[in-house]
Order: sequence, then C-alpha cells, then structure tokens
Amino acid sequence: MTKPTIGFIGLGLMGGNMAECLQNNGFDLVVMGRNKEAVAATVSRGAVEVATPKALAEASDIVMLCVTTSDVVEALVYGDDGILAGIKDGAVVIDFGTSIPASTRKIGADLAAKGAGMLDAPLGRTPAHAKDGLLNIMAAGEMETYDKVKPVLDVLGENVFHLGALGAGHVTKLINNFMGMTTACTMSQAFAVAERAGIDKQQLFDIMSAGPSNSPFMQFCKNYAVDGVSDLGFSIANASKDISYFVQMTEDMGTRAQIAEGTDANLKAALAAGMGDGNVPEIFDLFVKQSR
Repeated sequence: MTKPTIGFIGLGLMGGNMAECLQNNGFDLVVMGRNKEAVAATVSRGAVEVATPKALAEASDIVMLCVTTSDVVEALVYGDDGILAGIKDGAVVIDFGTSIPASTRKIGADLAAKGAGMLDAPLGRTPAHAKDGLLNIMAAGEMETYDKVKPVLDVLGENVFHLGALGAGHVTKLINNFMGMTTACTMSQAFAVAERAGIDKQQLFDIMSAGPSNSPFMQFCKNYAVDGVSDLGFSIANASKDISYFVQMTEDMGTRAQIAEGTDANLKAALAAGMGDGNVPEIFDLFVKQSR
C-alpha cells in the first residue's frame, strides 16, 4: 500500500524533529513555515516546499500542524489560501499543538463538511523523543479517522492513546499542563518563601522529598532554586498560554477553576516582568522579589 503524502506546518524544535522522523521512515513530505533553515533541512532530505496552506492541503493526504496557539491554527485553516480551501475529500488534519477544545471542535466540523477528518493529538515528551519516534501522543477524534492514520502515529509515538471524541486530547493535555505548571509554581513559591524566611532551601528539599510531595517537578524546582540550574525545558510563555487556555476551557464549561486562576496570574506577572523566555522554575526569582 502506498504511503500517504504528509503536509507538515510548524517546523520548530518538536515539529522539525517529527518531520525528520517521518522522512527517515520513508514518507514524502510537503512543508511550509517561517523557519527557513528548518524548511531547507527538510527539503534537503527530499521534501517539497510550498507557499500557502491551501497548496499544502491540495498536495497532502494527511496535514500535520505543530504550531503555537489556537489563533495560529485558525489562521492556517480559515485564511483565503488556507487549509480549508484546499483540503481533499478523505484527507485528515492532525493538530499536534495545545489548542482550545472549542476551537478544535469547530474546525473539525468545518473540515467534515468538506469530507475531511480531524484529530487533535497533543504531545508528551521532548524534541529528542520526537526525532526517535518515541513521543507520547494523546489523540482524539472519530475512530474511523484514528484508525486511518494510526500507522503514521505509531511511527512518531512510542505510546499512542485514543481518548475519545474530537477535543478530548486537548482537554486532557490542558488538564495535564494545569497540574504540572501549578505544581511547579507552587514549589517555586515554597522555595522562595523559605529563602525570605532564612530557611535552608536544600534542607527544605531534603525534608519535602522524603515525603509524598516528592516528584520530578520538585526536583526541577530545586535544581533552579537551590543549584541555579534551569533544566525543565518548558518556557514561562508557553506555560502561561496553556494555563490561560485551561481557564478559558473551564469558563466554557460554565465553571471556575480558582487554583488555575492563581497560577494564571502568577505566570502573567512573570511575563510582564520580561521572564517569558525563561523556564517555569525561574518564576522563583519573581516570588523572591515579590512584595505586597
């Protein structure tokens, strides 16, 4: 059976390595993106570059998106030369980013009206895992669509989950990131309070890590607050985006998530302080300096 042609938009650290993994496994790629160096790298391995999302969709059986925000996804889909204008009957769009579930469901309905399918499939693990096809993939959408592209997802992921109806992947990813980023902010603030109180932070870590609070996130926060090593690899800007999406999602459900609202406020304060490019545990510096 002929392998599908894959259109790939979003050749950043994660997407670029995913594209390379697909090419290493014999898939033909059609690509576009703002990172000309990354585009050139895929072209050097045999990919075809196009100028518009419409042209990419016209040439592809599967369209993969690995971009930053729901606004970017919507612009790629709905623009005058967008994916929706060029999508083929029977094609599938896969959004690997972290997007607002309501937006995902709307796009999925509009693609379905043109005979195309959609999956939301946010990712876990790192760009290094992406290059080796070892990602965790949280896919959601109609089972028929999932089954159609599952062999390709298996190339990219070591652990591929089907979570239910379209949007469930993004809901799950946002819940996961709410937990993770709130934990990181909470632990960073704990170390900041200890510093202001004159408590030995290493000793605090030794005590907390000996109990049920111990976690990889605590280790990341300790690495920065105690040792000055910033190694979580997830930026304050990305965390702020994901938590704001989580808050919006809960509002769309007709409820509130006050804990998330607190995390959202702290991350936005760090952004306002110019810390957006730093890793999340670096919010410790904000907490140490914060006053009433």
